[in-house]
Amino acid sequence: MSVLDHALERPVALGLGGARVRALRPTLWLSLLALAFIAVAAIAPSLLTSQGPLTVHLDSAFRAPSLQHLFGTDQSGRDVYTRVVYGARQSVLIGIGATALGLGVATLLGVTAGLGGRFADGAISRFVEVLFAFPGLLLALLLVAIFGTGAGTQIVAVGLASAPGYARMIRGRVLAVKGSGYVEASRALGHAPWRTLTRTLLPNAARPLVVLATLGVGQAIVWASALSFLGLGVAPPAPEWGAMLDAGRDYIQSAWWLTVCPGAVIVAFTLAATSLGRHLQQRLEGRQVR
Repeated sequence: MSVLDHALERPVALGLGGARVRALRPTLWLSLLALAFIAVAAIAPSLLTSQGPLTVHLDSAFRAPSLQHLFGTDQSGRDVYTRVVYGARQSVLIGIGATALGLGVATLLGVTAGLGGRFADGAISRFVEVLFAFPGLLLALLLVAIFGTGAGTQIVAVGLASAPGYARMIRGRVLAVKGSGYVEASRALGHAPWRTLTRTLLPNAARPLVVLATLGVGQAIVWASALSFLGLGVAPPAPEWGAMLDAGRDYIQSAWWLTVCPGAVIVAFTLAATSLGRHLQQRLEGRQVR
């Protein structure tokens, strides 16, 4: 094919790309918009609000949502919208940290079980089953008793609680990839085992981790918020979403916005992350089919 033919085909490809962009579902656009807003809140919250999350105005306590205070004010007159915006950084970092820890532990367990032979596979499988039977809340209570409350405790508790499910999926993926044709071809070409592992097996086995990470961050934030709601997370007056739910539950009848607004943000972030993860999963499955 000549260069002219390639040039003639390029506008068609661009047109198809534009059609794909326009074909994206409205829910995906809303999800990307919500994630972009939360990303800005986590990185540069001052761009979204001019107030401080700890600024107290006792004369403005328990103000209902209005144009001046979008999410109302709390018992100390602090703007709830501002606290939600500034709480995005800590909440998202807890979700990302817990997901990274869970995936890291799961990758170590899953790869070792998939490549370590029958004894290693059996031992790790039994260990994962024990972790499945260990309630995440009980693990959180144990960690709180040892290390005290805080973001670090939430990250470790949620990360370890989510690791068994990831480990089982990674083990299955490693077993499937280990017997594939491209791994056998790499061995037939005389590549060293380490090179086959790092350049062929692991990259193909780790491909679904992108989807798992996207889905896991939203789930981790929900779990961390639940721990904070039970008083096992970040201590007030830190503007963390779960801690705000815990602080507002005593006023649920008189000031509903103290729990509804942070809870709605948690739900919106989780739905947006899940929608993006499902879209990536469908794209990945479509490429595998083609």
